This record gives sequence, C-alpha cells and structure tokens, in this order.
Amino acid sequence: MPTVSVKRDLLFQALGRTYTDEEFNELCFEFGLELDEVTSEKDIISKEKGEEKAKGASDTVLYKIDVPANRYDLLCLEGLVRGLQVFKERINLPRYEKIIPAQGEGQRLIITEETVQVRPHAVAAVLRNITFTKERYESFIDLQEKLHQNICRRRALVAIGTHDLDTISGPFTFTAKAPSEIKFKPLNQSQEYTASQIMDLYRTDSHLRHYLHLIENKPLYPVIYDSNGVVLSMPPIINGDHTKISVNTRNVFIECTGTDITKAKIVLDIIVTMFSEYCEKPFSVEAAEVVYPNGKTHIYPELAYRKEKVKPELINKKIGISETPSSLAKLLTRMCLKSHVIGNGNNIEIEIPPTRADIIHACDIVEDAAIAYGYNNIQMTIPKTYTIANQLPLNKLTELLRLDVAAAGFTEALTFALCSQEDIADKLGMDISATKAVRIANPKTAEFQVARTTLLPGLLKTIAANRKMPLPLKLFEISDIVVKDPNTDVGARNYRHFCAVYYNKSPGFEIIHGLLDRVMQLLEVPPNEENGYTIKATEGSAFFPGRCAEIFAKGQSIGKLGVLHPDVITKFELTMPCSALEINIEPFM
Repeated sequence: MPTVSVKRDLLFQALGRTYTDEEFNELCFEFGLELDEVTSEKDIISKEKGEEKAKGASDTVLYKIDVPANRYDLLCLEGLVRGLQVFKERINLPRYEKIIPAQGEGQRLIITEETVQVRPHAVAAVLRNITFTKERYESFIDLQEKLHQNICRRRALVAIGTHDLDTISGPFTFTAKAPSEIKFKPLNQSQEYTASQIMDLYRTDSHLRHYLHLIENKPLYPVIYDSNGVVLSMPPIINGDHTKISVNTRNVFIECTGTDITKAKIVLDIIVTMFSEYCEKPFSVEAAEVVYPNGKTHIYPELAYRKEKVKPELINKKIGISETPSSLAKLLTRMCLKSHVIGNGNNIEIEIPPTRADIIHACDIVEDAAIAYGYNNIQMTIPKTYTIANQLPLNKLTELLRLDVAAAGFTEALTFALCSQEDIADKLGMDISATKAVRIANPKTAEFQVARTTLLPGLLKTIAANRKMPLPLKLFEISDIVVKDPNTDVGARNYRHFCAVYYNKSPGFEIIHGLLDRVMQLLEVPPNEENGYTIKATEGSAFFPGRCAEIFAKGQSIGKLGVLHPDVITKFELTMPCSALEINIEPFM
C-alpha cells in the first residue's frame, strides 16, 4: 500500500478543524485508511542516519497514512482532504469541467510515427491561471512521484512531464530521434548535453538511474519539442530546464507519455482533478488536442463520467445488512460516488467520477457501501451453512506420516517447488522431454525454470548446503510434485510424494529399505504380492546399476529406491555415497 506523508497542521487547516491522534486514527479507519505513523522529518532522519545528521531538521508533525493501492485520488493532500470532507458530508463532491478552447487557440501535441517503437502514446492538458503556494507546489511534485511509483510502474507504463506554458509556444511535437541528435539543458543543470551524455550523467544518480534502462538500448529516444525547437522533456528520464515550473508559475502544460494509453489517461485525469481547485475557475481544466500519426485527433483530458446501476438487494446481501435504498444511496454519495434511487426503489444509479478509476465492477461499489456503513457496525452472525469443516484426507495422511518418519530419526526439509531444468533432467541423467515438466513462461532466474517433477533434487541440494553438519545426514520431505496432464482443465496435475535420503560414508541402502518397510507398516500394507507391496530389481538413470528397485503396491508402480549413481552425486557437489527413496502416497488414500 502506498504511504502518503502530510503535515498535520496543514491537513487540519484544510479540514477546518483539529483532531487528536486517536480521533484522526479513528476517522481514517472509518474511511478505509490507516494512520500508519505519527512522526516528523527530524525523527525520520534520526532513525535512518542518527541524531547528529538530524540536527536542524524540521520538527513539523507528519502523518503517514496508508492508502489502498488503487485509490490514486488519495495520493496527495488535496485528494485526501476532499475525500474526507465529502465523507463527513461537509462539502458536496465537485463537478470537474473540461474547457475546450476556440478553434486554433488551444494547445496541440502532435505525435510522429517514429515514437511507435519507443513510447507510442501521449495525452496532454493545461491548468490555466493556477495559484501555487510553497505547500501546494510541493504537493504537486510529490503527487507526480507517487503516481510514477504506483500506477506508472516506475515510469515503465507512463511518464509525467509538467512545464511552465508561458516559457514555450505550441504546437508541440512528440517524436523520437537518435541520441546524438537530441541536445538540451536537463532540469537543474547548467549546460547542454546530448541524450547519450545525459544517460552517462545520470548513471550514478540515486533517483534517475533506475529509469535509464527503459530507453537506453533503443535506437531512438523519445523527445518533446515546442514550435521553436525548445526541448520540453526526454521521457521517461528528465524534463528540460527551460520549462521548469516554480511557485510563480501561472499556466502549467501537462503531458503524459507511455506504453499504456489507459493508464496515461487515468494519470492525467488524477493530476488535473486534484489541482484544478487552485485554478482561477476552480475544478476547470483546459483541454489539449492530440494529433496521432494517422491524422486522427483526440481531446484530452477525457474527464469521463459514467453511470452504473446496482440493486439495493445485492448490496444488502453481500454486506449482510438491511438498509433502505435511499440510505444506501446516501452511503455511496459519502464515498464520492453520487447516487440516487430510481425505478420505484428497485435500482440505485451511481455516477462514477473521473477520479475513481478503481471502480470497475459492482463489487467495488458494494465495498464502498460497506466502508461507509462501517465494518464494525455490521452485525456478526453465524453463516447459514450446514457443512462441517474437516481436514483433507490427503493432508491428514501427510501430517501423520511426517510425525512418524521424524520419529524414525529423519529430519524434515521443505524445498522450493520450482527448480532449474538441469536439476530434474541433466543432473539426474534424464532428457528434459521425458520429465513431463511444466515450464515457467517467463522465468526471472535460471534457478526457477520449471515446476519440480521429483523431490530428490531439492533434498540433494539441501544436503550440499549442509555438508559441514555431522554425518549421517538423514532428510525427508512430503510435498507435491507437478507434471503435465492434458486430461485436466489446467493441463497439469499435482501428486503428493514422499522422498527420503540417507547420506554417509557408506550408502546405507538397508537404512532406506528399512524406512520403506516402516512407512508401509504405518500404512497397514503387508509385504506380499496379492494385497501388499513388493520391490523388484530395475534400472534408473539416477541410480547405480544393480542397486535400484521399483516399488509396487495396490497393483501399480509407486516409486523407486536405491543407491544414487556417482555421477548424480558429483553433479550435486556431494562427495559421499547416498541412497534415496521416493514414492507417491496418493494410492494409499
């Protein structure tokens, strides 16, 4: 969850009253938020860097508030105050207005076809005649950073640029050029650099270096120019110093470029709705025209309002309350979802404002109704079901086996369900195609490429990591393995396996054989061919020739036991002989 830091006194001033910490914590809980910490800039620096570094830092009290990840409208002081004031019914939800300038008087952003391979989308808008103060300016910058880290996915999906419109002239061009052809003075720098030099300049920057990878391997870099060739920004890295905004800026040109047009539109809507209240005409935004490479045009921001209908019975049933339709409509209105009853009380019509991009389904509306009603006010009842909870039989058998195998002197290990292809194939002397392994489509590391088809590699790797422990090492694991199965709806099936390994100066085949006999005794399976279990000599790629046996029970093969092949032991970086047992325990259910 994102954490928003706001100055307590500034927050209370905007809310029009003061609270104790306990009272404000309660208010946050009622609104579905959490007051995470009450601190100050001095306390934060003191904790992170020591008291010496904290000298001279501000003692202003800060509230750190945890906000739901999809509530982008609460990521700044302005949105937080607006939401709380509407919730407490002190103000009505404002109506956001899009002002479309007369033909030829508005701002235009022209996208060229060169951007297609880099960042193909762009949206824009203007905050006209805005009045900043130091606090408002800081909040404006902080909101952009919060959005960059959240919905923008660290600028990978969307990058925000804000510019002093009075220092530039439209129309603006969003294009892409070779790094050597782009030259401008980056934000807060004293000289011009080419794009390549800028990438080198910020390679050690603690903040911007995290975004360089987004474009540094591209043949062309995205860039935005004004009609005079002045560079506004090189998204998603840095803005130009020429268009830098300040507390004295009166007209702000906002552009959002990215790879996801939906996210870009949401980000633009959030920024303009949060700060348009400081414009000369509050909650009004000047639209900008975006021209696409194919010649089509679109007006942004969209500031789209949409309506949804939800039945009151559905809301009452899902929450477990019995409120009237008008009462439910009032609850939703308090959550910034203007609602009223229609159709003789059969439906509630909800207007979704452009600030609430998180409302995508009726269940989101029900959730907001529940928050406004108050979770603590919902009466606790026993569910109207007649089922009796019981442990899954397979899990019950697993737990019983774990206890008794541990009592037999073996130590339980829990290993990763994912492993490398090499672990389950090459190291065990098998071909990967013969394993029926389920592969990960986009593995992030070579260590986790496939779901394990056997528990043995995990135990051998555990032994390799604990070779300094006193001998013998006796390990076991009872967990699921996964194999492909075209007959299931997901194309794969889990099997519960039991695997045990004995590692010592001698192979200890008799130890593993004895463990098998003990497990079968616990499962009440006698050692005979008719209705019990038997072992028969066989060969296995992972086992020493002549030292491997296949285990049969319930009329089917359930696994193998034997002494591991020296090649297998060497590949897992072990130096001593090792015997192993692995069986499927599901046939004993």
